[in-house]
Amino acid sequence: MERLFQTHKVRKTTELDGIWQFYMAEHPEDIRQVLIPSCLETYPGLENYAGRYTYRRDVTVECDGTVRLVFKGVGHTADIYWDEKKVGCHYNAFTPFALVLEDVAAGVHSIRVEGDNSVHKDSALHVANDYYNYGGIIRPVILEELRPVYIEQVHFIPEFCQDIWNAHIKVFFHNLDCQAKIRLCISLDGEQVLSGEYTINPGKSHIEETVQVKDAQAYEPDAPRLYTMTAMLYAEGQCIDDLTDRVGFRTVSIEGKDILMNGKKLQIKGFNRHEDHGIFGCAMPVEAMDYDLRLFKDMGANAVRTSHYPNDERFLDLCDEYGILVWEESHARGLSEEQMRHPNFRKQSLCCIDEMLFSHINHPAIFTWGILNECASNTEYGREIYTEQLNRIRSWDTSRPLTFASCMIKSDICLDLPDIVSLNIYPLWYHDAEPEEYLKEVYHWIQETPGNGKPFLVSEIGAGAIPGYITHNDVRWSENRQAEILERQLSAVLGFADASGVFIWQFCDCRVPDSGFYGRPRCMNNKGVVDEYRRRKLAYDTVKRKFTC
Repeated sequence: MERLFQTHKVRKTTELDGIWQFYMAEHPEDIRQVLIPSCLETYPGLENYAGRYTYRRDVTVECDGTVRLVFKGVGHTADIYWDEKKVGCHYNAFTPFALVLEDVAAGVHSIRVEGDNSVHKDSALHVANDYYNYGGIIRPVILEELRPVYIEQVHFIPEFCQDIWNAHIKVFFHNLDCQAKIRLCISLDGEQVLSGEYTINPGKSHIEETVQVKDAQAYEPDAPRLYTMTAMLYAEGQCIDDLTDRVGFRTVSIEGKDILMNGKKLQIKGFNRHEDHGIFGCAMPVEAMDYDLRLFKDMGANAVRTSHYPNDERFLDLCDEYGILVWEESHARGLSEEQMRHPNFRKQSLCCIDEMLFSHINHPAIFTWGILNECASNTEYGREIYTEQLNRIRSWDTSRPLTFASCMIKSDICLDLPDIVSLNIYPLWYHDAEPEEYLKEVYHWIQETPGNGKPFLVSEIGAGAIPGYITHNDVRWSENRQAEILERQLSAVLGFADASGVFIWQFCDCRVPDSGFYGRPRCMNNKGVVDEYRRRKLAYDTVKRKFTC
């Protein structure tokens, strides 16, 4: 399933989920039949495999012409072959990419994906880290048959002005032929809001229009009103292409120390969540994503941070449905200045930002974009990188505030750059400070920096517990100790008037490399309030009590 709704009725699309052939590069004779999307680490005997691998299958194209291969995620480096000819490559497991193939004959063709999930010299982002670099075709694949002119994407940015909702609409076209005269019609829930004629030059281009939408209903977290936006493309009186997405009317703004949605103050009660599951790895079926969000709702959570990379778009669709606010984050975590000076770092990071914004900008649940978790925001070179990446996001979207999660307490020199100051703190876990006093100390420091007066979020706080380890003396790594620490931490943060909210680290336990990263027991980051199979720890009820009281 590509999305939770049908994206095309005119354009012919074929979802390529299902059985593919798979083999490891060093054992091409060992061919397996596997289902995709999936992580190769879920295949028996490959639980710890890191290296090159191959997927292949045949597809049928019905008509001569142009096809487009859309990959929603391959972990983490991919070379794509069509009929044994290399047609493209991509880096980053967590962002989608597409390849356009012209002059394709009708009939049967082969697709081969050569991937690599190892930590290699050309990778600046997928490195040994506090989460696992899964391999495989981890998200859906789609084959599209195209006309020479097609719609690549439609961006929808709402604005509330003088009691009227406006929508800034930007339509991206790709013209593979000569100059064309087209007509474009866009509707919301079947009501036409835009109709115009345009001349589209060869190559990639876009048009921008602002339309007024009378009587539009606002998207609210407790009443998440979604509209179906459909763009129809006509040439010579015939409809030749279409694209459907879902959008919402809402604003996100900053007023002093507060984050506002539609003019109302937000108090964030959220979780950090890795795309990780004890059965599925990071290739979670939509049913498992839905179950996670049902647990969120049961605990009274209203937000999720996609630590530390863009998430599967179907998960974002579900957040849109449930009114779960999203801090979506570009890919980079815990990198030193030396790592940020990797020759590919800037290129790979900016590409990730571009692909994240281009694909996900319409999701109304996304209330902030984030970058560079716990990276070198305490150095001048780091500041240069933070500035560059935040400016890159603003070149796409100025309708949402921006942030980054820092652990550089009392040394960060970048707090003037984001709209929201966000800090990762772990009192009672990594140090013995009392949460309430430590929070006051940290906030007082912020007010002495250029970040003073901005909204403040606790972007990470929590403690670890090995599932099932319940004791009578609340020792470290016990479920008892985790529940007690979270009780005290959440009491401090939720009672702190100058905080706009908190994201608990973390929702579920997640896998880390077995190289002993930070000495994680079980080779897991065990700070989840549920384990990797979603079995509840004692802290689950603690969080539920604090979030719902």
